[in-house]
Amino acid sequence: MAIAHDTARRHGALAYRFDEAVSALRRFRARRAAFNQTYNELAILSDRELNDLGIARSDIAAIARESAAGI
Repeated sequence: MAIAHDTARRHGALAYRFDEAVSALRRFRARRAAFNQTYNELAILSDRELNDLGIARSDIAAIARESAAGI
């Protein structure tokens, strides 16, 4: 009886770890999509448009990372 109980617990733990891994992958993909969208939208702006926004072209990647971090 103890063997069956122990095996069920291990399978439950494995399912939990799998669900956590899938959730982590989904969060990563959502953050990556947000990063890419922000980066691409800022990258297509001209230097003058970026200057009007107070953004240096070299800051685009950092700004995109910050926007994706909140997800």
